[in-house]
Order: sequence, then structure tokens, then C-alpha cells
Amino acid sequence: MNVNGIKPSITSQINEPKPTVNQPKTGSPTEQVGKTFGDLLDSLNNSQNTSDQLVQKMATGEDVDISQVMIANEETDINFRIAVAIRDRLVDAYREVMRMSV
Repeated sequence: MNVNGIKPSITSQINEPKPTVNQPKTGSPTEQVGKTFGDLLDSLNNSQNTSDQLVQKMATGEDVDISQVMIANEETDINFRIAVAIRDRLVDAYREVMRMSV
């Protein structure tokens, strides 16, 4: 009995995430944290813009699925809560460092 292996379809090969190579980190840890937080804020801004566009389209009577609008609003809300939580943690860490005696 001959059993052939299952070959993945073309679409699964295209959509499959590529493995990332750990690239050497450049800059100080402070710069890395700043860059990461900046990327998060950019993502939040993009999410907010998308949500606003969908709400505006719905308000003007364009054909927009209400579920898309609600999902976009919830994604923006979640992203905002994450950004605020990270900010709070950074502020707490800063205060802790400032309390240390040298």
C-alpha cells in the first residue's frame, strides 16, 4: 500500500507567516522602549482612523456592515486600553527609579 503525503495548497503557502530572523538590536534599551511605544501609538492611531472612517460612512448612509463598524470600534477601544495600561506601567517604573537612592 502506497500512501502519498498531503501537499499544502498554494494559498496556505502564500498566507503562511515567514519565520523572522532575530536581528541585532541597535540603540539603548530606552530607545527600544520608546520605539516600541511609538509603534503602539501609531497602530492605535491607524485603528482610530479606520474606525472613524467607518462610522462616518455609516452616518452618511453609505452601505457599511454594522458589524464591521462595531468590530472596528471595539478593536480601537481595546488598543486604547492596552496603550493606557502600558503608559501606566512605564510611569510607575519611572517613579520607582526616581525613588532609588544612588
